[in-house]
Amino acid sequence: MIIKMLGFIDLSAALAFLMLAFGMDVFFQFLLFCSGLLFMKGLFLFTGDILSGIDLIAAFLLIISIFFSLPSIILWVPAFLLLAKGFVSFI
Repeated sequence: MIIKMLGFIDLSAALAFLMLAFGMDVFFQFLLFCSGLLFMKGLFLFTGDILSGIDLIAAFLLIISIFFSLPSIILWVPAFLLLAKGFVSFI
């Protein structure tokens, strides 16, 4: 059950990245919510889980995207990585 909840965090962050990539208006609160959860989830990096590094980088990119307009490729790569992680956790 906990794996599915962590996967839902990945899927919601991927949705935020995809919305930014397609130029949609994303709520400020949603970006902060997703980046905060990804950051907290990314702290598992210190326990030895290398995939949590993706979460830390994605959280950083979501926070940066609040202030700056990022290039499209920088938005697509974490979106697909998070989609893959989230999809695998539901299988």
